[in-house]
Amino acid sequence: MKLVSYRIKVDEDPLHIQSLNERNLNMRLGWLTQGLVVDVGFAGQWLQLEKGLAFSHGLPTNMQTLLERGSDEIQRLQEVNRQMELEETSRLTVEGEPVALRLDEVDLLAPLPQPKSVRDFYAFEQHVMTARQRRGLAMIPEWYEIPVFYFTNHQSIIGHEAPVVKPEETQWLDYELEIACIIGKKGRNISEADAQSYIAGFTIMNDWSARDLQRQEMAVGLGPAKGKDFATSLGPCLVTLDELEDRRNGQHWDLRMTAKVNGQTISQGNVKDLYWSFSQMIARASKDCDLYPGDVIGSGTVGTGCILELGPEVHRWIESGDVIELEIERLGVLRNTITEA
Repeated sequence: MKLVSYRIKVDEDPLHIQSLNERNLNMRLGWLTQGLVVDVGFAGQWLQLEKGLAFSHGLPTNMQTLLERGSDEIQRLQEVNRQMELEETSRLTVEGEPVALRLDEVDLLAPLPQPKSVRDFYAFEQHVMTARQRRGLAMIPEWYEIPVFYFTNHQSIIGHEAPVVKPEETQWLDYELEIACIIGKKGRNISEADAQSYIAGFTIMNDWSARDLQRQEMAVGLGPAKGKDFATSLGPCLVTLDELEDRRNGQHWDLRMTAKVNGQTISQGNVKDLYWSFSQMIARASKDCDLYPGDVIGSGTVGTGCILELGPEVHRWIESGDVIELEIERLGVLRNTITEA
């Protein structure tokens, strides 16, 4: 399934806003199919009213609740989806409310707008090696010993089509083309062999970076802070593993990755090029530490996946008004526009 968090688009007229019902104002959980967003809650109600399908407890109405209920709940949603595929979904209603909406009627939020945490790894060898070579630095021997990560700001998550506000002090704004997994169950000291069973699904991640701020901070030796603090994009959906099974090869997935700036392709890579697999990342992250449903684990930047690595001679730093599109095969397109503070 391609699961989404969404909100219905509304105009800014206060009288219109006052007239809206709870569904219109609140974030909702849905899935994508045939250019529609099917609302999980309304789909469940329709099946119960029209088909007599009873559920022991209500279907979740947000992504965090879905994740906390575990893989059985995702399987239950997949069964709901199979039932809905037998119907002309676009015509179905519950008490006058449509079960499904067109994509142009909704705003897709980050699939998990408030994750429990966000760890971002450094797992693509080409990116690490090339970025260091450009700065005249040798490869780090310790990089081959363990997968390493840092924590980024889990309160600065934005979704598809949301504006990214350029930090006031930066002149070197950069994107980072990444894939992220979202953890679907609690675990500690997880083995590499079991790690994939903890993945609820994958999404696209853009780890926005203010490189001049980052360079100043990392000279101290502590890691990125304000250089990464202002925004991380996730989206447009959470894609469950069954959708990707035909592209899996052991611990890796063969999925093309591209980044465009104002329609021009700048970066190209593939998820299969990860040196450290997601199983290894999860095992490392969970060592002596609990992982929880709703934790996000980013891959780090794919080779060629940022201007820092490519160099400003390939493309200038990102500026206000630029439109950045990250695309990963099967996962969709994550698009953001840069704005001034």
